[in-house]
This record gives sequence, C-alpha cells and structure tokens, in this order.
Amino acid sequence: MKITCTDIGKKYQGQWIFSNISFDFVENSKTAIVGFNGSGKSTLLSILSGYTTPTKGEINHFNNNGEISKDEIFNHLSIGSPYIEVPEELSPAELINTFAPFKPFMKGMQAAEILDCLRLSKEAEKPIKYFSSGMKQRLKVGLAILADAPLLLLDEPLSNLDKEGVQWYDNLMQQYINNKTVIIASNNIEEEIKFCNSTIDISDFKKS
Repeated sequence: MKITCTDIGKKYQGQWIFSNISFDFVENSKTAIVGFNGSGKSTLLSILSGYTTPTKGEINHFNNNGEISKDEIFNHLSIGSPYIEVPEELSPAELINTFAPFKPFMKGMQAAEILDCLRLSKEAEKPIKYFSSGMKQRLKVGLAILADAPLLLLDEPLSNLDKEGVQWYDNLMQQYINNKTVIIASNNIEEEIKFCNSTIDISDFKKS
C-alpha cells in the first residue's frame, strides 16, 4: 500500500498538535514516527489509519487497483497498540476464532500456529483478563503483525515487553513484514524502529 499526505495538520482545543506534514509512504516502505510522549505520534498514526480526520490537508491510500475509498481503508490495515482494548473475557483462542473471518491471517495460518507465534499456546483457553501486561502486549502486537493486511501500524510496540519480549518482537518482525508497508510510532527506541528505512520527527512539524 502507498499513502500520500499533503499538508496534514491536526488541531486540538484550539492548538495545533502538528502541521504541514507532506510525506509519501511508498509501497513496502518501513517508516518510524518519532517524538517525545504527547508529541502527536499516536494522533498521526490514527490519521494514517483513517480513524481520525485531519484538521487540514489531504491523505490518500492506494493499492494496485488505484485509490482506496475512505470507507474501505480499515479492510487493508492492521494496527497494534497498548491502548487498544480487547474483549478480556475471551481467551486468545476465542479471540482469534472470532475475528479471523473479518481479518484473515497470513498464509492461511490456523489458530494453533498463531498461538505458537505469540508464545501463548499454554494460555490458549485462559481469559485475557488474567494476563500480565506483557502477555497482553504480545497478543495485540502479534495479531497485528500476523494479519493478512498490506499496511501495518504499530504504536510503541515494545511497551510492557521484557528482554525476552523484545527478542520475540524482533524475530516476528524479521519473518513477517517484508511485503508490508510498515509505520511505527516510537519514542525513538532503537529496538522498535531498527527495521525502518525512513523517519518522521514529529517535532519538525510543530507550530511555534
């Protein structure tokens, strides 16, 4: 997928969070959006997903068939974030089986293989509400990476992950992102953005 941003800006409560962002996310590129906490990284990621409307500017999404309508963008992306809520009364197995018809997984992956990739096979039937923060993060980030979608958006994917979790993330990214356009919002943490070949520093687009 390709995304073009032309003079994108977002205002909140009368103040500009950022302004004048013009950037092309080319197909299969890997881009980091960096900045300090509260700088607008998550807001820009939300705009790129089509969930949030910019205050000014234009954003367009394209695949091989041409421009994607705004109502269809969600069908072409997956997103992983510590702030996304999941139904915690469900187990990982139930969550996968519930959502797979709406967002298929890569290479026809079945639930058992997905759970193994997430290192949650032993907890397959355990309600998510009993998971640690790190286990929940692996679930959210892993399902996003493994989704059969050409656009992958990750918001601070290493949040709540320990040293082993960071290695898990590294391995999963190396295996599954080659044919995706990937955008990662990060506090400029090297382990999160080591896969990226371009960077947007949100502080460059702050209005004084």
